[in-house]
Amino acid sequence: MVYVLRRIGFFLLTLWAAVTLNFLLPRMMPGSPTDAAIAKLAQNGPVTDATRKAIEAQLGVPDGNILEQYFGYLHQVLTLDFGVSYTFYPQSVSEMIWQAFPYTIVLVGFVTIIAFILGTLIGVLTAWKRNTWLDALPTLSGSFASTFPYFWTALLLLFFAGYVLHLFPTSGAFGPTATPAFTWDFFMDVLYHAALPALTILITSLGGWIIGMRNAMINTLGDDYVTFAEANGLKGRTVAIRYAARNAILPNLTGFGLALGGVVGGSVLVEQVFGYPGIGYLLFNAVIGQDYPLMQALFLMITVSVLIANFLVDIMYGVLDPRTRR
Repeated sequence: MVYVLRRIGFFLLTLWAAVTLNFLLPRMMPGSPTDAAIAKLAQNGPVTDATRKAIEAQLGVPDGNILEQYFGYLHQVLTLDFGVSYTFYPQSVSEMIWQAFPYTIVLVGFVTIIAFILGTLIGVLTAWKRNTWLDALPTLSGSFASTFPYFWTALLLLFFAGYVLHLFPTSGAFGPTATPAFTWDFFMDVLYHAALPALTILITSLGGWIIGMRNAMINTLGDDYVTFAEANGLKGRTVAIRYAARNAILPNLTGFGLALGGVVGGSVLVEQVFGYPGIGYLLFNAVIGQDYPLMQALFLMITVSVLIANFLVDIMYGVLDPRTRR
């Protein structure tokens, strides 16, 4: 219980620091959101002070001293009210994020979990069957696939499976005639459009999980308690899973926590290549359009998700390895 309370306290302190830093960073940048909007309007002629004040009022630019702005920002965070988007005005930032969030969870979230589970199991197998073809084939193929960047693998799949063979759609999250609804047909259409982006993420990330688990597993197999378990006549599968893999999985679990936290940020390059309307695609458009409210909300969302994922990993560490609770 003391370990859990200590982790909760550290999480809350880190969360406050992250929220505060997310408030300060945009205000330390040169210029302002109003300047970005005026720069676009100035192409059609000079902008008067009255126009500038009207733009500030329309965009909801905060006023008052820095302390008043900070408490107003904390209220926005607690109420999930991040104002309106400058690029997609008059849509609210919260509305845009919740529209893109399910697609990112379907695409990046499920694929990350599948890649972790599959890569960890294959890594256990390759370590247990080391120096055989069951070790060489997954290790070499995983190393080869992980050397390709995300965007390169995405472009290859897009060209051959999309444009040449016409097996999968080349862009979008669903077909042009589909209507978003909680129906089986719409769900299958979403999965069909997510196939190529998901395959890209799976191919490029699977090798890292395999190699990481294999290396940690091989080191664990040389420990005395594993040798003692084998000498007592336990089955090989029991020794591999309950003894060696349980301790070897801890480094992979740390990486999984970071990857799971990064799910909310989406995969910017993959979503951009396939025109997939997830969080990563939204973040790219926010940066290009200098959409400060949208960027700030997305950065905060990504930061908080990473902190929550790390907190859950810390709790799992305490369950898997009781020594960490001391």
